[in-house]
Amino acid sequence: MNKLASELNKTLGSAAGFLSPVGKRMYFPYGGILGQGAEAKSCDINATIGMAFEEDGSPLVMDCFKRNIGLDKKAFLYAGSFGLPALREAWRKMEYVKNPSLKGKTFSCPVVTNALTHGLRVCAELFAGPRDELVIPDLYWDNYELIFKEVVGCKVRKFNTFSNGAFDAGALKAALFAPGEKKLLILNFPNNPTGYTATNEDVPKIVAAVKAAAEAGKRVVVLLDDAYFGLVYEKGVHAESLFAEFSDLDERVLAVKLDGTTKEDYVWGLRVGFVSFAFKGATPAQLKALEAKAAGDVRSSISNSSSLGQNLSVAAYADPEYGRQKREKYNVLKRRYMEIRRILARHAEYAESFAAMPFNSGYFMCVKPIGVEAEAVRRLLIDRYSTGTIVLSGLIRLAFSTIPKDKLGRLFANVDAAIRDLKGETK
Repeated sequence: MNKLASELNKTLGSAAGFLSPVGKRMYFPYGGILGQGAEAKSCDINATIGMAFEEDGSPLVMDCFKRNIGLDKKAFLYAGSFGLPALREAWRKMEYVKNPSLKGKTFSCPVVTNALTHGLRVCAELFAGPRDELVIPDLYWDNYELIFKEVVGCKVRKFNTFSNGAFDAGALKAALFAPGEKKLLILNFPNNPTGYTATNEDVPKIVAAVKAAAEAGKRVVVLLDDAYFGLVYEKGVHAESLFAEFSDLDERVLAVKLDGTTKEDYVWGLRVGFVSFAFKGATPAQLKALEAKAAGDVRSSISNSSSLGQNLSVAAYADPEYGRQKREKYNVLKRRYMEIRRILARHAEYAESFAAMPFNSGYFMCVKPIGVEAEAVRRLLIDRYSTGTIVLSGLIRLAFSTIPKDKLGRLFANVDAAIRDLKGETK
């Protein structure tokens, strides 16, 4: 049991007897991303937040969403546990546009969830249990463990994320071949926390690892966390979801695509997500059955997702300005990414303080401090340099999505200075 859960149970004392096994395992991750972010709230440079801001510090929001607040009264009605039919169909059509490799492939109509986190919870309840094993890279979003391990009691097996600057498909394969008949695999590209997306060279190796496990008799549920889909900044990086590769890979492989408006459309507070299903040989009736299972789970927990958020999305997708505005916001983030590349290229001396982990996409990048503990660096950055960062798995995560381009140089200079301070060095 997690230490935080044990402490809460101890505080409850005899009242802990009211809790179910899941209730006893549940905790709020005060010391995780949310807790570290709270400590950095007042910092001048706050690289902790998983949202995106304009250069002037205002939320990076498209007008086609913002101007539609005056919606028709229908936005106040229930949306239904499956979600608004118009939104489900619009999102499904866009999936084919964003992922040309899906042409000719069959997948379910997406079921609307209360953003991607809720979609993961739905999948945990539908597919995971105490006898199953979740396979994740060792650089991962901490909410995976809270959902799969603490809520449904699923075992967790971690594998090495990188090898020689590329995704470690060999470690993934070894994890899939570990004892156990069924595996749930989460692939998160662009990855949180590292900002890495599988390259065109990585993808065939990843797919081959899953196929080998299936052919060896394993049943594999591949959960594709596509929260940051589309935010790829380099050539040679796989620009589509891996849903296309896994949708008809093998009868023993279930592909589940989890995505949403949150990061793709820069509307974090709308809480509109989607879950879609596919497997080789799936019939329309089988896909509808999976949709019904997911919708049933939605109904049993929240009844239905926000009608307001769904209606705003339908209106935005019909707006002729949607595509142009989305490209504008993407370019804000890409310019910051390219500036980081320039900063690291100009300052070879930073390699004495930290190693930049592989990154090519998304909201974040990570550095590994050399010779000092990451948590010590994080605290000193707050106390001495008014700079907020997140520590995960011994790495320092930097959210460039929130930092104006002209402050990025100071962000990295501060990280370098804090590490040198801890090592007793001066430049």
